Amino acid sequence: MKVLVLNCGSSSIKYQLFNMADRHVIAKGGIEKLLGMKGSFLKHKTEDGQSIVFEGEILDHKAGVEYVLGVLTSEKYGCLKSLDEIDAVGHRVVHGGEYFSSSEFVTNEVIEALVKCTDLAPLHNPPNIRGIEAMEELIPGIPQVGVFDTAFHQTMEPKAYMYGIPYVLYKKYGIRRYGFHGTSHRYVSKRACDVAGIDYDKAKVICCHLGNGASIAAVQNGKSIDTTMGFTPLEGLIMGTRAGDLDVGAATFIMEKEEIGMKTLNTLLNKHSGMLGLTGISSDMREIREASLNGNEKALEAMDIYCYKIKKYIGSYMAAMGGADIVLFTGGIGEFATYVREKVCADMEFLGIELDTDVNNKTYGDEGVISKEGSKVKVMVVPTDEELMIALDTEKIVADKVKA
Repeated sequence: MKVLVLNCGSSSIKYQLFNMADRHVIAKGGIEKLLGMKGSFLKHKTEDGQSIVFEGEILDHKAGVEYVLGVLTSEKYGCLKSLDEIDAVGHRVVHGGEYFSSSEFVTNEVIEALVKCTDLAPLHNPPNIRGIEAMEELIPGIPQVGVFDTAFHQTMEPKAYMYGIPYVLYKKYGIRRYGFHGTSHRYVSKRACDVAGIDYDKAKVICCHLGNGASIAAVQNGKSIDTTMGFTPLEGLIMGTRAGDLDVGAATFIMEKEEIGMKTLNTLLNKHSGMLGLTGISSDMREIREASLNGNEKALEAMDIYCYKIKKYIGSYMAAMGGADIVLFTGGIGEFATYVREKVCADMEFLGIELDTDVNNKTYGDEGVISKEGSKVKVMVVPTDEELMIALDTEKIVADKVKA
């Protein structure tokens, strides 16, 4: 089976084509600056590693998807003789609300539910839906599967997802903790247990997904029981440009003192805060690290704050689960920033976390155990692969549908 994975953002489309026989990527790429933006382009990478960039105006998601399909079947750069070779399409969908606790075969009813979730993810769900509709128009009848960022966290209990607001507001508007990065957390938590030889259905795993967006999940017996992101991806850890946990009173105080409205506040907290706001240097951890090594006090302090928040959440999730078998790091920062992992794990021996600093320093984007031989808790690096997870779900759901 060949599965095309699509991730349609507000102004971008990312894609990977998998041959599920051996799970390898046949081709991948992405479109940037959709919707008629100046300088739009498609970057395509072939199976042999060749990269090609196609420039040209791309007006909407349907045109973008059509462009992708055209490249995949092109005589010079393509890998398919015809679109009939694509057996199914898996879509990354950001928000499934309380409707979906697992990936779903796309039907009219699924689309209707996604539309109802638009208020919860106004920037993400509409382009996700447009990607699904575009595929249906371009390849009528092709099996499609929606894989939701929020679904994995639907196993959380009310004690973990409810906020201390009037219950009527939860019932009326669905205001609760949903959590995100669910596809990544599901993939890496299972993969870590496979590598470590631990039964996933009996394991306690803490997943630290650290990238420009960042979240931690507590996974017990194969299910998410808590996570740091909340009603939106703004809550939780300090991120590249997002503030993370913030007293609502501080937000309203800023509005009053700066005489700004909700739209400006939203931009401030999502685009100009986090590590960028703390340092005034960059949202890129590599640049902040370089500044800290050069003695920049703001960079040094921001690094302390960033790692302290991660450490604090790891401790709280160990308390929630009664310990942990594995603490893992993933995402761009989690996989490559050896200094972040070392700082987070420092002085955690009392919780059974003993990092092997030599192994840690040599583990740069690679999968492996980075804790000491006798460490009670295994510390691991597990590169995430959300696209493969989406492809695997798509393969299974479509195969089950055919059998039924």
